[in-house]
Amino acid sequence: MSLLLVILGFVLLVIGGEFLVRSSVALSFKFNISKMVIGMTVVSFATSAPELLVSLQAAMSGSPAIAINNVVGSNIANIGLVLGVTAMVSSIAVDKSFYKLNWPVMMLFSIVLYYFLKNDNLLSAIEGGILFAGLVVFLFILIKNAKQEQEAIPEEVDDKLAHTSNFKIVIWLLIGAVALYFGSEWLVEGSKTIARSIGVNEAVIGVSLIAIGTSVPELAASVIAAAKQEKAISLGNLIGSNIFNIASVLGLTSIIKPIPVTEPQILSSDFFWMLGFAAVLIPLVFLPKRLQISRVKGFVLVLAYGVFMFLVFTKDKF
Repeated sequence: MSLLLVILGFVLLVIGGEFLVRSSVALSFKFNISKMVIGMTVVSFATSAPELLVSLQAAMSGSPAIAINNVVGSNIANIGLVLGVTAMVSSIAVDKSFYKLNWPVMMLFSIVLYYFLKNDNLLSAIEGGILFAGLVVFLFILIKNAKQEQEAIPEEVDDKLAHTSNFKIVIWLLIGAVALYFGSEWLVEGSKTIARSIGVNEAVIGVSLIAIGTSVPELAASVIAAAKQEKAISLGNLIGSNIFNIASVLGLTSIIKPIPVTEPQILSSDFFWMLGFAAVLIPLVFLPKRLQISRVKGFVLVLAYGVFMFLVFTKDKF
């Protein structure tokens, strides 16, 4: 029954996220917001909604370890699993904005989050507010740079959504909200029961099962796109997702309900894996072939992710 709840939770989160993205983009067109701004802000926030609801539900139901490790695990999975598998399908070209802006900002947010948690074993509302304010500044710089460089509009912004009726937007919003609510509730409750039944703590489930689940839609989309070679896979999108996970998911969750650190391995182990996967991107991007994530590099990332998952469940992490 618990496994069924988890599966249904994943399905509802995917459905809810999709409808929320559609309705948010359609609504943004009604307010005459430019496509570029919609792609960089509205779509980004909407696609972070499943992670946000899962972390919020976990924090509110007394499972802060799941709330934190949902984000830590998702950030690890985005690099080790999503980027690794996608690169194995087709090599990924890396643009200069990766090391000029996106990567440094991701590392900064990661280190600041670690400091906030390590300082008093709590992510307070004020600290969450600081993270979210930092995200707003980052988005402002991102939009300003995009306007100067006339970057392409993200493909998620569909022109056809500009002609969506108000009634349809409301229906989509309701479907998205209901699916996200029940999806997050069932996923968290089912995962907690599974954790108890197999004798592992909630931090392990958060960094593995839940994290992989919330990364599966992104993995599927990236692999399909790479296989068809219909569009460039952007490393910036994955890095941006990691930044949003920290600043919007944990930032907003802690503003609503402060998140305590209840499992010591989050700060002694899991967090350093997240920082390690983020840091290794620099040598991978520049060595031996510059600005490219090749199939071999992708395999290395997936192999490292496999080692991480093995150590998570054998409890012999570094």
